[in-house]
Formats: sequence, C-alpha cells, structure tokens
Amino acid sequence: MTSLLYVECSPRKQRSASIEVSQSFLDAYQEKHPGSTVQQMNLWNTDLPEFDEEAMAAKYTGLSGGVRTSSQEAAWDRIKQLAQPFSAADKILFAVPLWNFSIPYKLKHLIDLISQKDVLFNFDENGFTGRLTGKKAAVIYARGLDYFSSSTATPQAGYDFQRPYMEMWLNFIGISDISTIIVEKTLYGAEIDTQARENAKREAAMLAREF
Repeated sequence: MTSLLYVECSPRKQRSASIEVSQSFLDAYQEKHPGSTVQQMNLWNTDLPEFDEEAMAAKYTGLSGGVRTSSQEAAWDRIKQLAQPFSAADKILFAVPLWNFSIPYKLKHLIDLISQKDVLFNFDENGFTGRLTGKKAAVIYARGLDYFSSSTATPQAGYDFQRPYMEMWLNFIGISDISTIIVEKTLYGAEIDTQARENAKREAAMLAREF
C-alpha cells in the first residue's frame, strides 16, 4: 500500500487557488488509487516550534558528536516528529501559494526545522546526500500575477523565487522526480481567475491518475 502526504500551505481555505486545484488532484488520485492512504499536514494547524537556543544547541551538539541534555533531546525529538511524515510517505503533494515572490513563511519555517543532518539529509567530507531518494513529489503553485508572458512586469526570471526554491530543496533532500502545476493570474478578475483554476484543475486530475 502506497502513502501520500499532502502539505497545505495556504490559510485561505476554500478561497485558495492552490487548495482548490490540489483538491481536484486528491479526488482523482483517490479514485485511481483507492488503496493508497492520504495524510494531510495543514501548516496553519500544525504546531511549528521556534528553532530557538535549545533547538540550535541540540543541532550543534549532534553535529559535534556530543551528548544532548534532556531538554535538547526533547527539542530534537519534536523536529524528528515533524519530519517523520516526509520520510514515511511514498509521494508528497504540496499546495503552495506565492507570497512576496517566494513561499509562505509557514512553509519556510517547516523547512528550516526539518532540514537537518541525519533527519532529511546526510553529509560527510564528500558532500551532501538526501535521505528521501525514491520518492516523488507534485507541487501546485498559485500566483496572483502573470510570470510567463513576454510583456509582463513580473517576469519569471527575476521575480519567481517560489518554484526554484522548492525544486532546489526537494532535490537537496533526495527527491528528483518532481511534477509541477502552476495556476496564475488569479488577481486578474473573476473570469480570468476562474478559467485559470479550471485549466489547472483539469491538469491536476490528469497528473494525479498517473502519479
């Protein structure tokens, strides 16, 4: 039995384009793969601890080969608990809106917490090795503006720090099989927004059946 982890990054619920398109993906995925389990991680309902002095001390104690104190061990256990669903899943779906040309701070917070040595990656004198090899990811990006047309004021090359960051991070932790769906121009009026969402939902459903 395969498992899919769905990471929801928008607080807008039913108004969110990334969530709406992701729901079409999930509906088609569960219809095509009825034996697969789906676990949801809503970052707005998830307790993301501060990466504070205690957590930082736990990190560097581990890096230096020392013995963590009980409070450091508790902080590190919480980080490993947050990372566990990513390690356990066969497939991961992200619903990621664009905020200020990048990703929401809740998602960055999660990434900063769980991207740790011996958690999601290893490293030695020969370099870094991601621990999530063999998994696949799909990322549904939502954007209010136009990043693709030749006349846009926000061309992808200079303004998109959303998709490149996500792909870099996924590759870093070992996931190279990455599928992408982008829904954009959601701030260009109701007609364009609706059409963009419908097009992305059809694309998401098609992808889900083969995912």
